[in-house]
Amino acid sequence: MSILESISQRRTYYQINKELPLDTGKVKEVIQQATELVPDAFNMKSARVVLALGQKQDELWDAVYEAFGGKVPREKIDSFKAGAGTVLYFYDEDVVKSLQEQFALYAANFPIWAQQANGMLQFTIWTALRDLNIGASLQHYNPVIDEAVKKLFQVPDSWQLVAQMPFGGITAEPEAKEKEDISNRVKICE
Repeated sequence: MSILESISQRRTYYQINKELPLDTGKVKEVIQQATELVPDAFNMKSARVVLALGQKQDELWDAVYEAFGGKVPREKIDSFKAGAGTVLYFYDEDVVKSLQEQFALYAANFPIWAQQANGMLQFTIWTALRDLNIGASLQHYNPVIDEAVKKLFQVPDSWQLVAQMPFGGITAEPEAKEKEDISNRVKICE
């Protein structure tokens, strides 16, 4: 499959389950590979990933529900908990600060570049999961859940949570994407 075909297959899958079409070992391998291969400015390697599987997957989404004190419907949280796992995306502030000190001229850009690299990693893993016939969605329950996540997964304080990606077996396809007039977003100058 070409990269554009893979990207076209990557969609937001809300209806997922714990039944993956392959062994979780392959999922772990793909996530590790993607994390190593995705580029970032100054080769800073600020992105961090936690992969929650099994009991930790369930504990994560129970903690998310508790962090919101019932303000997010249980059914919504349970739809993410129904998945086989969740990829938690972080960036390490210590890495960013170190580079800000080393390259003061670019200091203001390092947090931006860390976010850009994290976004590329999210998209790469999302697309790679879909290539494995696994559905996923990207969620943003941070910063409300930050402390609960740090406690549950024992991550350093310097790790800043960026996004959560629940994934699992696909139980239903999303609706077809509506075509847009791409000229509204892409300007070609010759």
